Amino acid sequence: MKSYFFNLQSIPLISYHNDILEMGRVKQIKKYNVGYTTGVFDLFHIGHLNLLERCKEQCNHLIVAVCTDEYAHESGKHPIISYEDRARIIAALKCVNKVIPMTYTDKLKAWQENKFDVLFSGDDWKGSQRYAETERQFKEIGVDIVYFPYTKTVSTTMIRNKLRYGRLTVTKSAKS
Repeated sequence: MKSYFFNLQSIPLISYHNDILEMGRVKQIKKYNVGYTTGVFDLFHIGHLNLLERCKEQCNHLIVAVCTDEYAHESGKHPIISYEDRARIIAALKCVNKVIPMTYTDKLKAWQENKFDVLFSGDDWKGSQRYAETERQFKEIGVDIVYFPYTKTVSTTMIRNKLRYGRLTVTKSAKS
C-alpha cells in the first residue's frame, strides 16, 4: 500500500473575501482595473501622497498625468519644480504604475488614449461646468468619476505662502 504525503504549504490558498492568488501571493481585488488622475504635483507634499495612495487603493493600475510646464503656465499655474523632476518624483512612488505628460484638459481624449475605468479627481471640481460635461461623456462610455477630498492641513499654496511670507501652521497629522 502506498502512502501519500501532502505539503500543505504547496496547496494554494483559496479565499472568497475579494482576494485572488497572483504568482503565489494573495492580491486584493480592487474595484477598478485602470485608474487615471492628473495634477501639477509641484512642491510634492503629503496631500499629493494621500491622493495617489487613495487612488491606488481602488485600482490595480494607476496612470498619473503630470501637467507639463507649458500646460501649467497656460492654466495659470507657475510650478517651481520642472516637469521632468515632478514626473520623476511621481514615477518613483510605489502606488503609481505609469506617468504621462498632461498637455490638455480634455478628459475624453485622455480616456481615448489610455482606456481607464475611472477618473480620480479632487472634490473641488465636483459640480463645475467642466466636470459636469465630463460626467455626462463618461456616463455614456461607462467610466466612473471618483472625487476625493483634499488634505486640508497642507497644500502647495500653503507651502508657497510659508516660503514667501514665513507663515504656515500645520499642527496635526496630514494623514487624512
